[in-house]
Amino acid sequence: MGKFRIVGGNKLSGSIVPQGAKNEAMQIICASLLTEEQVTITNLPNISDINNLLDLMKEMGVIVDRVSENEVKLQAKELDFSYFNTERFYERATRLRGSVMILGPMLARFRKGFLPKPGGDKIGRRRLDTHVIGLQKLGAHFVDRVYCQEATAPNGLKGCYMLLDEASVTGTANIIMAAVMAQGETTIFNAACEPYIVQLCKMLVSMGATIDGIGSNLLKITGVEKLYGTTHRLLADMIEVGSFIGMAAMTGSELTIKNAGIKNLGIIPDVFKRLGIKMEFRGDDIYIPEQDHYEVETFMDGSILTIADAPWPGFTPDLISIVLVVATQAKGTVLIHQKMFESRLFFVDKLIDMGAQIILCDPHRATVVGLDRTQQLHAVKMVSPDIRAGVALLIAALSANGASIIENIEQIDRGYQNIDKRLRALGAVIERIEN
Repeated sequence: MGKFRIVGGNKLSGSIVPQGAKNEAMQIICASLLTEEQVTITNLPNISDINNLLDLMKEMGVIVDRVSENEVKLQAKELDFSYFNTERFYERATRLRGSVMILGPMLARFRKGFLPKPGGDKIGRRRLDTHVIGLQKLGAHFVDRVYCQEATAPNGLKGCYMLLDEASVTGTANIIMAAVMAQGETTIFNAACEPYIVQLCKMLVSMGATIDGIGSNLLKITGVEKLYGTTHRLLADMIEVGSFIGMAAMTGSELTIKNAGIKNLGIIPDVFKRLGIKMEFRGDDIYIPEQDHYEVETFMDGSILTIADAPWPGFTPDLISIVLVVATQAKGTVLIHQKMFESRLFFVDKLIDMGAQIILCDPHRATVVGLDRTQQLHAVKMVSPDIRAGVALLIAALSANGASIIENIEQIDRGYQNIDKRLRALGAVIERIEN
């Protein structure tokens, strides 16, 4: 297992380009199972979660041609169904959360699919009820097997009306991919409408699917008998964009985020602006000027600002950790409310060890009293608990006085491509140490 050694307190400068969207990539790769023709994906992030999913697809029988670091061609002519009842499948699939999304497209095309126990971040309860209930309404039958659940639809899936119990992104994606080849019309109400889902729908339409209501929480899908190959380019990763905005603010740096995909960021820039972070939109680039101080806004009645996550178009939960660490050096107080996952705030003890003033109210809420740079965070040794908390700790270390050590950086590598090399290009003092 590797670690980062970071010497903090250095200002960064220059430009950085965000990678392709990790969460979108998971869906798009799984969608390639819907056709026997070739699907080309560009702007693909070269990160361990994506590479593990591609390895899983290859072992399933998909032809995987890695054209370059950021482009892949996939062709699912046929699958090895004996593989899904092996321990090897269980081990491979449980390494990442995105493996659950092989189920919907397999049911649609082969009338049989498999639901492994998903891996991913340990950030609290992440139930799969939305996936299972939605597919059951389309006609799938589930049976427990040794290494997974097996779902079958011997007579094919049939369209229906459904109201999702929660606007789950991966659940919505799984159901959409199943419905595009179901018989008749499927109506999905309370569907997730994140840009990732919009991108998935656009890709499926380019493959021959019929989907109305794209971008809303009410989707109407008319099933088709066959889908075709396509080429799809991933959006810029909005979580990387938000991470870089926070990094610039915490280190007092002048930074330009190139090709940021501003129209797909929703309220993300506005939330950072409420923390007092200045930025300019220059075409599709975000320019963050050097700031010695940034002051938190209050609500109109003078009460403390609360930043809470919510389903899109609300603030994405993946950036709650970043906002929290940025607030530690702001002027003012912020209540961070992580509604969706009960274990995501447990990394704050590391920030408290660094000198941050944070009160963990309960598993979902933390009050951050900003230091306004009157007291610099100090370096400590810490462990990355998950992808987003790991990068939040990395940002804290870049702003801290002294040399910090972050262990378990494999968690960070799951979501951020060559992050140490890219930060060194901006002037960061960061070293990767392999044990």
